[in-house]
Amino acid sequence: MAEAVPSLCGETAVLATMHGKERAIAPLLARFLGVRVVVPEDFDTDRFGTFSRDVARTSTSLETARAKIRTGFERVPEARLGLASEGSFGPHPHVPFLAWGSEQVVLVDRATGLELVGRHEAPARHFAHARVEDVDAARAFAARVGFPRQGVIVMGMEGGQPTPAVALAKDAHDDGTLVAAVRRALDACEAASVETDMRAHRNPQRMRCIRRATVDLLRAWRSRCPACARPGFVISARLPGRPCGWCGAPTRQVLADERRCAGCGHLERRPRDGGPADPAHCDACNP
Repeated sequence: MAEAVPSLCGETAVLATMHGKERAIAPLLARFLGVRVVVPEDFDTDRFGTFSRDVARTSTSLETARAKIRTGFERVPEARLGLASEGSFGPHPHVPFLAWGSEQVVLVDRATGLELVGRHEAPARHFAHARVEDVDAARAFAARVGFPRQGVIVMGMEGGQPTPAVALAKDAHDDGTLVAAVRRALDACEAASVETDMRAHRNPQRMRCIRRATVDLLRAWRSRCPACARPGFVISARLPGRPCGWCGAPTRQVLADERRCAGCGHLERRPRDGGPADPAHCDACNP
């Protein structure tokens, strides 16, 4: 028999951020869960890794978000809930020349042990960089990405690689500060790397992606296990094996979605609709 799930209304959540992510997350949690989000003062999340690569991220996105939450609980020990988000950006794993972004928003309820993860993945049109050897090229890149509304960072380059340890500027906010940052990098190095700033408070598109990941988190909260009513009964695995439409052999296309409750272990496999797989995806017909 399904159990009643305690409400989170009126609870406090500590959000581990220094980059204004509460603007995307807090209104949604207040409206749909009744949760009050607080942000610790002078909270340093750069210690967990930076997009400018002056501090390396040493764990996965999910583990990094969990580490942020643990630190947030240390700063606000009275909070029942912990929140953090983490993004990663790079080339699409299968589509050449397509930049891809992945956002995760993680919520932990330390009263029940519940962990929920909201996700959003999409082409990262707000993720770009350019090697420049003069100020005019840097200005052209900045104009193309929408600077100053979209922030940029400037690093020196040596041997074709960014060298943030030699020259790094994160806070250019107008033409004058951009030009000064580029000139400092060019004085110190053979070239400069000008990149979109992927920090949330300097990247409007990323802030929208964080909001969408938060919406997905709310969907996970509402998706309850049919056996015990625990939130988070969402797809945990996609099982390949959809049969080829020509030869019937199993392909790498998804055959079924699997949902497993993290609380009671209840498992459901739900076949995908859509008929047989396109033979173009069959290793036997199209090796």
